[in-house]
Amino acid sequence: MRALTVLAGQPDSLTVVDVPEPEPGPNELLVEGLAVGVCGTDREIAAAEYGEAPPGEDRLIIGHESLGRVMTAPEGSGFQPGDQVVGVVRRPDPVPCGACAQGSFDMCRNGRYTERGIKGINGYASQRWTVPVDYAIAVPAELGELAILVEPASVLAKAWDQVQLVGSRSWFEPRTVLVTGAGPIGLLAAMFGAQRGMDVHVLDRVTEGLKPQLVAELGATYHSEGIAELARHLEPDVVIEATGAPSIVGEAMTITGPYGIVCVTGVSAPGKTTPVDLGAINREIVLDNDVVIGSVNANRGHYATAAQALAAADPAWLTKLISRRVRLADYAAAFEPQDGDVKVVITL
Repeated sequence: MRALTVLAGQPDSLTVVDVPEPEPGPNELLVEGLAVGVCGTDREIAAAEYGEAPPGEDRLIIGHESLGRVMTAPEGSGFQPGDQVVGVVRRPDPVPCGACAQGSFDMCRNGRYTERGIKGINGYASQRWTVPVDYAIAVPAELGELAILVEPASVLAKAWDQVQLVGSRSWFEPRTVLVTGAGPIGLLAAMFGAQRGMDVHVLDRVTEGLKPQLVAELGATYHSEGIAELARHLEPDVVIEATGAPSIVGEAMTITGPYGIVCVTGVSAPGKTTPVDLGAINREIVLDNDVVIGSVNANRGHYATAAQALAAADPAWLTKLISRRVRLADYAAAFEPQDGDVKVVITL
């Protein structure tokens, strides 16, 4: 069986190798891998910026954005051969913290969680894989290959859930959202905002091509000017920050209206210094009762919400998010960004 792997901690070690066939346990599904999505996290693991192999192993099978077809399932599991499934990424620590113990492993307090294809557990970029029934998400058959978007969409399902939870501390009826970044995460964030009936605005650097088109097809407004200029005529109730660019993150904290919420989903690279007027940010947050929250990963409920949101979306629009499909044998091409890329998928 072929799988896409890295030597954890060693750059330029990404390669396809033969690995043993997986053996499902008593409460596990055996799944035929159909595809994996490639994101910035995968590229950072390939560059040895992080990534941790399973205990006692040198190589890590990468891939956390999964899609597969059930081959065998335990009796009474609720799954049948032929079902399409997505595997949850994170697992709670062996001695769960309070959050993990009640199923909120995406909010782990002690950092001893593991993550498939990222930290301590092999991922889904193999021709077959197993997954415990409790960490398998059934996806609507009508989604077809578009179900590869469930994992990234789950990140936004959680982000919007966190925004709503924070907002509900008082009266909260947000009307306007600004999404910074028009990559897969940003575009899916905009999709969720549109499905909520909000006035959606998306900010990105490119001025033409697929990204502005996708935003327009949502009925949203696309911007390519700087945040300072945008702030002259837009005061959003919510900002979903999806770039991780330090200068954008800092400016996003000051653009909201009173009682605004900024949810940061992009991860900044360490070691870069950006001048920031902390006094202005402090004044904005305190005097306007603003909130800035970080959001990462997702739990089972968020995956289910993501699948429902994708099923309700225009399939023609979702199809355009997948800008390239690459065979497993040609994996290297998936890790070389090209102009116009949104979501790159490796077919297994």
